[in-house]
Amino acid sequence: MTSSFSERLLAWFDHHGRKDLPWQQNPSAYHVWLSEVMLQQTQVATVIPYYQRFIERFPDINALADANIDDVLGLWSGLGYYARGRNLHKAAVQIQQHHDAEVPEDFQALLDLPGIGRSTAGAIMALAFHQRYPILDGNVKRVLARYDAINVWPGEKQAEAAMWQRAEILLPEQRIANYIQAQMDLGATLCTRSRPACQQCPLQFDCKAFASGEPTLFPVRKVKKTQPVRHTNWFVYIDQDNQILLEQRPQNGIWGGLWSFPEGKTAEAPDNSLPIKNTLLESSLPEIKHVFSHFKLTINPYLFTAEPIPLVAENNRHIWVKIDQALTLGLPAPVKQLIHFLSSTERML
Repeated sequence: MTSSFSERLLAWFDHHGRKDLPWQQNPSAYHVWLSEVMLQQTQVATVIPYYQRFIERFPDINALADANIDDVLGLWSGLGYYARGRNLHKAAVQIQQHHDAEVPEDFQALLDLPGIGRSTAGAIMALAFHQRYPILDGNVKRVLARYDAINVWPGEKQAEAAMWQRAEILLPEQRIANYIQAQMDLGATLCTRSRPACQQCPLQFDCKAFASGEPTLFPVRKVKKTQPVRHTNWFVYIDQDNQILLEQRPQNGIWGGLWSFPEGKTAEAPDNSLPIKNTLLESSLPEIKHVFSHFKLTINPYLFTAEPIPLVAENNRHIWVKIDQALTLGLPAPVKQLIHFLSSTERML
């Protein structure tokens, strides 16, 4: 019965649910929204320090909306999926302009904001405004896929539609915020991907995946394709003052809007596009490998001594910056990794 599912889940939550997460302390719609965006495809333990730094720097919608996007991405650096940070800033500007700097208590208005999909909007409505809306994040999908032993990949359109319907049917009439949190907590702490603690689960006795004896076969996994490998070269220019040249990436594409090194597909420096006097150093930099969701990237950095000239310095897509100061900018993880290496090496000029 529906009531049995929700009652058991809420009873478990009362004793074992997470109630001391930073965004649960004096929660506001802004705190819920920020935490839900950060938690997309990211573990709670990873999110907590980012959330705390972010909320200290941007305590409300106005502070976030008025911030420079570089400051936002600088605090987001290392958290990954950088479109989330860009969309968060865009949404804050829209909320400031169209909703008096208050997260709207309206499901459709939330969906109209950049970076907010059905599940995130549902979480905000339930957790912040105590409205009866379902969610279907990764944890909830796993719980429902196991509870019903769904034998198709949940990402398929029909399967996902059926899970949304199921999630809505299971909603209780009362304590909706606690119930939504309980679903997420159960998936995060007991109904985990590889080692579910079924003996401790409040849904065990009528869970079809548990009854099958092979709960980890659910959710059914998507057939993986071999990831292609791409190659690129970074050109690391360093001047006599230990400044490095960084280039802001286009807003669209990987690492959109973040600062990186000039790059090219050949091992030759891009002299035609950057009028820099440079000399290739004999010392080589370590190869960097980075894995995205759809491909693997191999990066070969080349180190050059260079002379910063006004034409480059005045170009708003390129900046000369001290190595240590560069770490305050919005940087992709591999760029930060290489800058740390440059900072620690004794080969600086």
